[in-house]
Amino acid sequence: MSVHRFATCLLSLFALLPFLGHAGTPAHRPIVIGYVMDGATLPPIDARKLDAINFAFAHVDDAHGIVLRGDTATAALAGLNALKSEHPDLKLLLSIGGWGSGHFSEAAANDAARATFAESAARLVTQHRLDGIDIDWEYPTLPGPGISHSPADRDNFTRMLQAVRDRLDTLGKADGRHYLLTIAAADGEAARGLDLPRIVPLLDWINLMTYDFFGSLTPTTGHHAALGKSASAPADARTTVAAVDEFLAASVPPAKLNVGAAFYGRKFVRVQRANQGLHQAYGEHAAFLSWRVLQTDYIGRNGYVRHWDADAQAAWLWNEAEASFVTYEDPQALRAKAAYVRERGLGGVMYWEHRQDDGTLLDAVREGLYP
Repeated sequence: MSVHRFATCLLSLFALLPFLGHAGTPAHRPIVIGYVMDGATLPPIDARKLDAINFAFAHVDDAHGIVLRGDTATAALAGLNALKSEHPDLKLLLSIGGWGSGHFSEAAANDAARATFAESAARLVTQHRLDGIDIDWEYPTLPGPGISHSPADRDNFTRMLQAVRDRLDTLGKADGRHYLLTIAAADGEAARGLDLPRIVPLLDWINLMTYDFFGSLTPTTGHHAALGKSASAPADARTTVAAVDEFLAASVPPAKLNVGAAFYGRKFVRVQRANQGLHQAYGEHAAFLSWRVLQTDYIGRNGYVRHWDADAQAAWLWNEAEASFVTYEDPQALRAKAAYVRERGLGGVMYWEHRQDDGTLLDAVREGLYP
């Protein structure tokens, strides 16, 4: 072999090293995590296509404990446990919080409150045969609808996670297993309340909410879950790639970072007509639309025409007559997002939310992850 050929082969091997294990196999198999919302009945779930289910949501009460709301949650968890009994490798986690869920700041504020929170987490894990706890505090240090907040939240959230981790580890020592502790997080301003170098060792993974980049709080329309940056996007536009880079730069190991996928879209009305409505001022953010509804009423129907942004790797719909714009993730976009996860050696894909899909989008995620 020539020196040039040897050097070329060596460089190719080095390029692959981040994605290879010790035996030249992929460093890890990316996972798929689906959020399943509480409801009177469970949606159809093919457990063979999932590694973990996050049941959403439990909430924090004013006594700092974690509580389920209503009999439907207990029944749903029983149903998910029945599913898990048929598929023992499936992990079942209870997600706590979500947008608009309060009392986190108070529950994290001192040792006694954190102990109450952690003890209730362990109790629910035991009672409902869970594999772990997922905390969706949106967001430490930041205000929100009905959400208290404090500059101390950043340090206190770390202490809260430590308390839960310690309590789950104590529980695990008693029955010889490891219980998962995960969080949902977002980029940019929402990440300022996270002391990532301190909390990452406590966590099994982070579900990064790489969606809702554009919505009722942004001045223009745009791709709400774009992979990359659109050519017409504002300079500060959020993207999946930028969010991942931000968390990796904060020393989050790639394998602990799961990228979020949206199984829903957002509709804007009274949109300025330039550029088929993309990155234009609008009159109103009118609706959230599930993938099911998008298929039956929007994509290629009722005047809505699909467009594709190769830079963003994202689709959108434009209705010229109604000046209506819809941003959403379709199978092409999700295959690209999942392939990006695989190529970067990230942990996997998390999606919101299972009821909104008919199976098409989950299959697209898997096609991108496991080509």
